[in-house]
Amino acid sequence: MKLSLNWAQQFSNVDLVPDGEEKLIEKIGSQLGEIEEVEKWGPRYQGILVVRVVKCQPHPNADNLSVCKIDDGGINADVKRDENGLIELVCGAPNVHPDILAVWIPPGGTVPSSLGKQGELLLEARDIRGVTSNGMLASLNELGIGDDHNGILIINPVDVGEELAIPGTEFKKLFKMEDTVIDIENKMFTHRPDLFGILGIARELAAIQHLTFQSPEWYKSEASFPQAQDETLSSEVKIPNLVSRFMAVAVKNVTVKSSPIWLQAALVRVGIRPINNVVDITNFIMQLTAQPMHAYDADKLKSISGSQNLSLEVRLSHKDEKVKLLGGKDLKLIDESTILITSNDVPVGIGGVMGGADTEVDGDTKNIVLECATFDMYSIRKTAMQYGLFTDAVTRFNKGQSPLQNDKILFYALQQVSKVTGGQVASNVKDIHGELSRNKEVNITADFVNIRLGEQLDIQEMADLLKNAEFEIQISGNEMSVTAPFWRTDIEIPEDVVEEVGRLFGYDHLTLKLPKRSTKPIDDDPLLETKSKIRDILSRAGANELLTYTFVPGDLMEKVGQSKDNAFKIANALSPDLQYYRQSLIPSLLDKVHGNIKAGFNHFALFEINPVHGKDLINEEDKLPIEDQRLALVITADDKTVKTTYKGAAFYLAKLYLEEMLSKFGINNLEFQNAADYEPKMNISKAALAPFEKSRTALVKTKDGQFIGELGEFKNSVRRNLKLPEFIAGFEVDVSQIKKLTDKKSVYLPIPKFPKVEQDLTLKVPANIAYGELFDLINNELTKQRPTNSSSIINPIDIYQPEKDNNYKNISFRISISSYERTLIAEEVNSLLDRIAETAKSGLGVDRI
Repeated sequence: MKLSLNWAQQFSNVDLVPDGEEKLIEKIGSQLGEIEEVEKWGPRYQGILVVRVVKCQPHPNADNLSVCKIDDGGINADVKRDENGLIELVCGAPNVHPDILAVWIPPGGTVPSSLGKQGELLLEARDIRGVTSNGMLASLNELGIGDDHNGILIINPVDVGEELAIPGTEFKKLFKMEDTVIDIENKMFTHRPDLFGILGIARELAAIQHLTFQSPEWYKSEASFPQAQDETLSSEVKIPNLVSRFMAVAVKNVTVKSSPIWLQAALVRVGIRPINNVVDITNFIMQLTAQPMHAYDADKLKSISGSQNLSLEVRLSHKDEKVKLLGGKDLKLIDESTILITSNDVPVGIGGVMGGADTEVDGDTKNIVLECATFDMYSIRKTAMQYGLFTDAVTRFNKGQSPLQNDKILFYALQQVSKVTGGQVASNVKDIHGELSRNKEVNITADFVNIRLGEQLDIQEMADLLKNAEFEIQISGNEMSVTAPFWRTDIEIPEDVVEEVGRLFGYDHLTLKLPKRSTKPIDDDPLLETKSKIRDILSRAGANELLTYTFVPGDLMEKVGQSKDNAFKIANALSPDLQYYRQSLIPSLLDKVHGNIKAGFNHFALFEINPVHGKDLINEEDKLPIEDQRLALVITADDKTVKTTYKGAAFYLAKLYLEEMLSKFGINNLEFQNAADYEPKMNISKAALAPFEKSRTALVKTKDGQFIGELGEFKNSVRRNLKLPEFIAGFEVDVSQIKKLTDKKSVYLPIPKFPKVEQDLTLKVPANIAYGELFDLINNELTKQRPTNSSSIINPIDIYQPEKDNNYKNISFRISISSYERTLIAEEVNSLLDRIAETAKSGLGVDRI
């Protein structure tokens, strides 16, 4: 955004540069936005003067040249003069004649339009067909202001004032060309649409210098439009959800020509090329207020629509509809999402982006229609990206302009059109809008602000800072009610007010004092601790952790049997292969197996800890997706390795990993239920189960029925689709459930000072008795019968089943008992084991060996 200081000062009620430009530039950088460039316009016109042409006669040796004598008021001391103090030069302009005021570039001066270009044009006194020419009389084009180079610029005293319309006046004083233009980085203003206009920045310049700004009366007051019936103008907005306000008015008898020099000079300084007086007014108002406007040739609108009445409608585009835009760009619309301005349903422009070539205002235009509207920022942004149309209007509309300013700006535009073109209002103003709600009050206390800023401002100081930027403030004690002005769309919550007070006060003025904070360390996150422990356990067991994309391609879901309809689809996917949120982790791991085996890794285990999402995982309270935390592991080996290393099914190897991991968390009372027998009403993710072969898969639960996850081997179709080896299995479990099952606080047990006593216990057990059942019985009896204030550990030693007798098996345990009070004797332990053996015999029918 380019800021002209002269232009800003013109619309300000206070001096915007009280401490000099350098101080102001410094404040802009610290309190408003990053400065990209500071451009001084005065030096490019150094030495260029207003002169009076005293004499003018044909060149004796050239038909199209004139020899002129000019009066510079005696200002330039370095040029040769005649006996009357006049300066001689040669001029080829057809409009030069005596007794006019012109602009003179003396010898030694540089033609402004050539500055910054290859081959800058430096003038010198030179002979032209036998006559010495001391410099040149300049055209608008040569002065770098407009495109007109058909004649020299003739100064009209009415335009510049009698006090400046005298020979010797510096040209840069005539049209405020002694200016400083500050280019402020646009991204700083993304949430501030008002700062894409010079009026908005002028307000901020005053406020950050603690000066009370007052917007021009026409910008604050309600607009009162004249009534006219010369033209019938009809308008319709068919998409009110995308066009919050649409205003239009017809103007008759305009004279389209080059703009006044002051207007062209103002636009050029901020980087806008002058076109004609009508277009230049719309650009001037856009640059001033940040509200884009558009002017249509009214007679061309009638011709296109085939009607004698003017009409403008707003609707969405049709697929493959064509629009011819300004600059000769023909556009074929690819969908039905573009906002179009039409006349009798014929497109005449893209709303908020660019006007159409068929209704362009040109030198033959006599009547116009002015449009001032507010378009949906997201729709404008999408259209600009789709078609590569990044105009000044797009820059402003995609920041979210306030519709509450449209009437004021259209009223001001009509005034300027009347003044510059002589046009008169020809129709009543069409104003189509829904409810235009005012900004809501935000209530805040001084303490709320001070705590967050680390300052001690009183409520009145805060109020004054905000009033400088034209906020409405009501104070009651230590509280105030803040209402943002209509052009501010970013003040909604108390924190917005805090930010505003801090910025206007100056963040560099805040007290450099750290707030008091407790030195007590924060509590550890139990979920993060659980994940960290899982990583440690599985990596120690030889598994390798992966971190894959949260998004997966739809064909991967199909290959593992998951439904894409149950997955959330990404509207703006990073790539065509990353369109869906994954519903489980297993597919992502399976997708990496074939590549690793092909790379030469013949056996490995992969695991991943990450969230998953699915339409069946919805929070019942707020109806939002649940971010389900999961752990998945896949163990595999190629056929050659299986023959030499592994025996048995892959299921049991995966089960070993799972039991080892859960046992480290103290979760040992597991139950494995055949997945083929599960009840549909159970809260089990069908997507997580989809890759598994149900007949070779178990649901992992605790014995009290708390579900942990699923463990098993994969379907033949999955192995075939992903080129997986036959020896492969895995599991996927709920990390949050693991955390929940281990949430009990650990009790610290010190190492006993007294020696432990170890005894082995071997039992002859019926073959139908499970090891876990026997272990639980012994553990329970040992816990009940061991000496008080003691601890015990049971370690399995061996399970042996004779080949000749399949009815029994021998299971051996090593039992360690330690007391915290005394040294135990062997007889105590032997007696304890005898009682345990008797209980096992009576309960399970086992015999001690």
